[in-house]
Amino acid sequence: MTAFNGLSGSLGGYAFVKVVVDRENSTIHFLNNARHSFHAIYIGEEILGISKDRMGARIDEFNQQFYHDADRRFYLGILALHTRQDDETGQEWRVFSLETVEVDTMSADMITYFHGFVRAHLDDALPLLFKPANHLQERAILELSPTALPRILAHELFSSSQFVPLNSGVTTGRLRAFRDEAEYRAAAGTLEWHDIIVMHRVPDDIPRLAGIINAHHTTPLSHTNVLATGWQIPNAIQIGVFDLIERESLNGQWVEYEVDDGNPTVSLRLVDEPASANQRPAWYAQRIVLDEPESEHTPIAALNELRHRDHHRYGTKAANLGELHYVLANGSQRLLGFFQVPRPPRENLLPYLGKLLGTPDGDLMSAARKLLDERVRVPRGIALPFSVQQRFLESSPRIQQAIGKLKMALELNAREVEPLCVELQQLIRGARMPADLVSEIDNALIAQLAGVRAFVVRSSSNAEDLAGFSAAGIYESINHVTTAEKILTSIKEVWASLVSVRSVRLREQAGISLDECFMGVVIQEQVAADFGGVLVTSNPLNRNDFRNVYVNVSPQVTDVVDGSKQPMQYLYNTVEGGGRTMSLGDAKEDLGERAKEQLQRLAVTGRLLQSHFSPDYTFDSPVDIEWLADEDRIHIVQLRPYSV
Repeated sequence: MTAFNGLSGSLGGYAFVKVVVDRENSTIHFLNNARHSFHAIYIGEEILGISKDRMGARIDEFNQQFYHDADRRFYLGILALHTRQDDETGQEWRVFSLETVEVDTMSADMITYFHGFVRAHLDDALPLLFKPANHLQERAILELSPTALPRILAHELFSSSQFVPLNSGVTTGRLRAFRDEAEYRAAAGTLEWHDIIVMHRVPDDIPRLAGIINAHHTTPLSHTNVLATGWQIPNAIQIGVFDLIERESLNGQWVEYEVDDGNPTVSLRLVDEPASANQRPAWYAQRIVLDEPESEHTPIAALNELRHRDHHRYGTKAANLGELHYVLANGSQRLLGFFQVPRPPRENLLPYLGKLLGTPDGDLMSAARKLLDERVRVPRGIALPFSVQQRFLESSPRIQQAIGKLKMALELNAREVEPLCVELQQLIRGARMPADLVSEIDNALIAQLAGVRAFVVRSSSNAEDLAGFSAAGIYESINHVTTAEKILTSIKEVWASLVSVRSVRLREQAGISLDECFMGVVIQEQVAADFGGVLVTSNPLNRNDFRNVYVNVSPQVTDVVDGSKQPMQYLYNTVEGGGRTMSLGDAKEDLGERAKEQLQRLAVTGRLLQSHFSPDYTFDSPVDIEWLADEDRIHIVQLRPYSV
């Protein structure tokens, strides 16, 4: 216990201390986290007498010794102190967890020795559980009995966490706690931009708010959490927050809300209502600037005919899919960009990429292209340009009149905005599609997708999938479309979603006027797959982690679409390789080994595509990828920037 006094750091609400076991001298070292952020630098300076600069120059050599050699001298780990609550009694108890660095390849015998040595130097009153740092270690400890090696898996610890910071920050606002969705719906019309919402499951259609507190475990990649990240508002999981709110009578009160990954809980402190409460927030003046759209006559195009530069005619989603088609067919000189950038103390990560691609001394560009060529696909499809939407809207005088009324109401900030949005959506859904448009769409589908039995109809606006405005979940996508009539109905449903109450309000808050917005439509073949989900080439739980990507997986493909079940969650290392299961969600068991191997390939693919789509030469801008897969193929169905 004394090792934590003055030495520990804090991450995600847990106090931790780094440990080094020196087998040669039979000693254990507890590192001062404020002075030594890296095990290797501590070993060099304090034990081996090697300067930080010299260690940095030979870091790969030392990391091989520290993490991979079977007869290594030093065992490196992290000791964390957890407070857990018994589900039956409600009593809190404390427990230590011991884990290695995530890239460590310790065998079962090495793990047993490490656990036993550290156990001998801790307070006997507290259990010490070994926490496997990767899937390799999870397999290794299967041969050991739980008595010989008490253990806890990462997803077990994650699911019992009382506090998970999803987006750090501090804000002042009015706390609004809703115990169920019916209670929320009844009060939804009274929500203001300065409200901080507390719910077990926050609905996808929330307006822009000041903060979010999830009272139940969720994924960082849900639509609401992605929006919160883009809005840069505090967001966290806090189990038991309703009890805190009731105990301190906070509901409806003004509070200062803070999320800090160095603290063990969220902070809620009563404050006076500020004078700025009735003013518009600062972000109202932070306009999103859109490129000038082209709505003149543009042909319906196959996705593989588009490039990223076509976003002003077909929408961002269609243009990104077209760019993906191009990269898979022709390659890209930018693919290796992420791995070429110096990330101290390493000059570049190309040797690591070589190992991940199975060619440590080979041609990395050829190996990267081979991975994409053999494993990655983009479903075929067509893109309807903005001009098709415009021709449809202009074919109906009633629609034109309703658009004029809505624009006027928005300019005057009138109460009639919401009913006018609803009316306009109904008119769009009910209007007859002109015969010439029906013929053009039908001809394009026959030419490009003849033989396809099921389609997906997706939005592709110029006001979505942008670096400063993701619009996650606010426009429609329709799956399992099987008839020509349903395709036309779905296209109109996508067009109508551009003027939904929520999308109009969110764009207005971002400074995007209705005059600037156009909606293209993507119609793709619906591919069969065993599992699917979302990948972001970032670690939402640790923004400074450049190694790992975060993956949501739904074992049933239908769950990817409807979001009815909590997905499985994984971290995959795109430098040294290896993965960790963070949460099983609603699944009963983890994925099999071949599926996990596919996730590792998906993670590397994400980094390669991040490099190609990066807007600059740091190659640090993460992307959000929606994907489907089986054990042989990865199908990418959407790619957009991920805000951090």
